[in-house]
Amino acid sequence: MVQPVEPEFEQALNELTSTLQPFLKANPEYQRALEVVQLPERVIQFRVIWEDDQGKLRVNRGYRVQYNSALGPYKGGLRLHPTVNLSILKFLGFEQTFKNALTGLSMGGGKGGSDFDPKGKSDAEIRRFCQAFMQELFRHIGKDTDVPAGDIGVGGREIGYLFGAYRKLRNEWTGVLTGKGNDWGGSPIRPEATGYGLVYYVNHMIEKSCSQYAFSNPSTLVAISGSGNVAQYAALKIITLGGTVLSLSDSHGSIIAPKGLTCEDVKQIMALKLRGGTLAELSQSTGKNKNCKPGPSWTYHAGKRPWTLLERVHVVLPCATQNEVSGEEAEFLVKSGARIVAEGSNMGCTQAAIDVFEASRVKGGSNAVWYAPGKASNCGGVAVSGLEMAQNSQRMTWTSEEVDSKLNKIMTDCYNTCYAVGEKWSADTPAAKNVLPSLVTGANIAGFIKVADAMRVQESRVA
Repeated sequence: MVQPVEPEFEQALNELTSTLQPFLKANPEYQRALEVVQLPERVIQFRVIWEDDQGKLRVNRGYRVQYNSALGPYKGGLRLHPTVNLSILKFLGFEQTFKNALTGLSMGGGKGGSDFDPKGKSDAEIRRFCQAFMQELFRHIGKDTDVPAGDIGVGGREIGYLFGAYRKLRNEWTGVLTGKGNDWGGSPIRPEATGYGLVYYVNHMIEKSCSQYAFSNPSTLVAISGSGNVAQYAALKIITLGGTVLSLSDSHGSIIAPKGLTCEDVKQIMALKLRGGTLAELSQSTGKNKNCKPGPSWTYHAGKRPWTLLERVHVVLPCATQNEVSGEEAEFLVKSGARIVAEGSNMGCTQAAIDVFEASRVKGGSNAVWYAPGKASNCGGVAVSGLEMAQNSQRMTWTSEEVDSKLNKIMTDCYNTCYAVGEKWSADTPAAKNVLPSLVTGANIAGFIKVADAMRVQESRVA
């Protein structure tokens, strides 16, 4: 068997093309657009040379994949993580293209980053790396060309260093990066946006399929993976609404709270993560961990993801990284009573897991699982990034309430689009059957049509 050269990208491409088949069969004129859209418009790769605190020169690989600009400037985050490679960034930029289309805002798709690992680095080292990274990247970005944002390993601190370097290199203040601080061009609720948007999207799924598991019900059991920005704010939102959050995790292990985490627990974890700590520290009580205060109602499970640690769960939100739910774990979640699975991470489920969830949906009945792909359910983050771009263009800042209202509407419109298109093109959901439409089919076809239509109008060769 031939191994894929770019496994993450090929997985994303195969998922899209497989769900497009009913649409392409009825509309063969779109086939050329599919052939074109799967190739990035431009791939930029460069070296990043920076100096550590000992004065030693270090070198890392830097990338920017400018995937598609048919709908607007390239838009997508920068990821700093040792696993970053071209396959991962191509998959992320490809997904971002259709995700951005689903927001209804004028944004193309892109992604970038470096295999630099910020963990264990001093503030000065991270600043020097960001400045060196921007010395090359600044040539290729601009407010009307390419507007990067944060991603894994890139938070407010890194955006500040990158923006400061860009401003000095270009001698201009412009909204070239999103995720900025509120006092210098950022948007209210940008840190919360992906997590909040995920909850807003899932709210509609619950109302349609299993209203007894509303987030306002304390008996609604929610499993969340990850403990970064998306997981934190999704957890806080659900706890505030009244639901019970059973888990959080990181790359080292998981916290399981049978009676539910509290807002105080989540805020403690936020503080821990801000200083680069791990969840393992919460289970320790000596040395540097003496300030951690473990709750009496949760346990830490080293080296394990949450999915097989829960006997009962209703809503599942993968919010860590790609391919974090396997086919075997998906089968366990179905048996555990999961009714909703919605990705807060990008491509959080393997294809095997998606197949399990989709088979459950088609089978129907009281145990059916309804799955939402990340390009739809987690588009709230980039949506508010788009709103930040709009605020920068107007040199003004909207209130938190205004931004939150716009975010809620964007997620509602996205859900309605995915539902309607899924209902039309899901080959396995004829009207005679009482089966929910495929949201992954709806999201893929709706996003593809919007991008393809723009390409076909702008480039006659695509038509």
